[in-house]
Amino acid sequence: MALTLYVDTARWRAHHKHVQEQFPGLVPVCKGNGYGFGHERLAEEATRQGSDILAVGTTYEAARIKDWFGGDLLVLTPYRRGEEPVPLPDRVIRSVSSIDGVYGLVGARVVIEVMSSMKRHGISEQDLAQLHAAIENVRLEGFAIHLPLDRTDGSDAVEEVIGWMDRLRAARLPLHTMFVSHLKAEELARLQQQFPQTRFRARIGTRLWLGDHDATEYRGAVLDVTRVAKGDRFGYRQQKAASDGFLVVVAGGTSHGVGLEAPKALHGVMPRAKGVARAGLATVNRNLSPFVWGGKQRWFAEPPHMQVSILFVPADAPEPKVGDELVAHLRHTTTQFDRIMDR
Repeated sequence: MALTLYVDTARWRAHHKHVQEQFPGLVPVCKGNGYGFGHERLAEEATRQGSDILAVGTTYEAARIKDWFGGDLLVLTPYRRGEEPVPLPDRVIRSVSSIDGVYGLVGARVVIEVMSSMKRHGISEQDLAQLHAAIENVRLEGFAIHLPLDRTDGSDAVEEVIGWMDRLRAARLPLHTMFVSHLKAEELARLQQQFPQTRFRARIGTRLWLGDHDATEYRGAVLDVTRVAKGDRFGYRQQKAASDGFLVVVAGGTSHGVGLEAPKALHGVMPRAKGVARAGLATVNRNLSPFVWGGKQRWFAEPPHMQVSILFVPADAPEPKVGDELVAHLRHTTTQFDRIMDR
């Protein structure tokens, strides 16, 4: 009995092909938990797609993935002096976001990140004059710019990239390759048309692996079902059942990521109102689970355990049976499955 990730493999791969066609030279990204699929699976898929390069989050991920992917590996986290040395093959490319970082990677293959409106990390326009000397002792694979997802100020992503292209060109720095993130296909095409001598390569993770929501589905198996009457006590905290119904033990707990949620940026009155309502219910121990039964998301009977969750299903709903599977609406990037099944 397990929390299972089911993958409609043909549909999933058809989506990959569609994204690749939209973004020529695409660099697939495999970081974190492998977007819910695991590093090994995504490395295999990148190889199947014919990718010559795979982007990973950290040097530790590169060390793990190097045995599963034979092409170049681009580490997205910028190099910092004093970081723990991790043995890596020459086909690993390091990102750098400072002049000091470039000087610290003598002989290495590097991609230099420029500071975007994200203001996360990157070299500044004032750094450009020092780059000529700095890059003499590294193998420069190109520049990179990581753009924001939303532009609430109405600014244009393409114009931001063009601004940096102009600055780099004015500084007489090599512009053979520019790695970009969070651009639309038509925006990438505009840039490629304006700068035909530069190869633009889109680094894409979420849109590639998770862009077709109907290609994947999590399901948790029912392990036990116990009928309870109103007022019966149950669980670790011996709460009382609010009404007649069933306590349903389902595979999927905190070790899988169930009940864990990353903060969300809320826009608009309705999403904020729903957020306030959820917070209010949580104060009286009413928390909606991600599991669906009888067409409805069911409430946690109590906070999820390490490997299972206990749900309350009211008596007027169909009675679950041991072995049934409940669809679970889980976030891929925070979920660890027990098994993955292709179908």
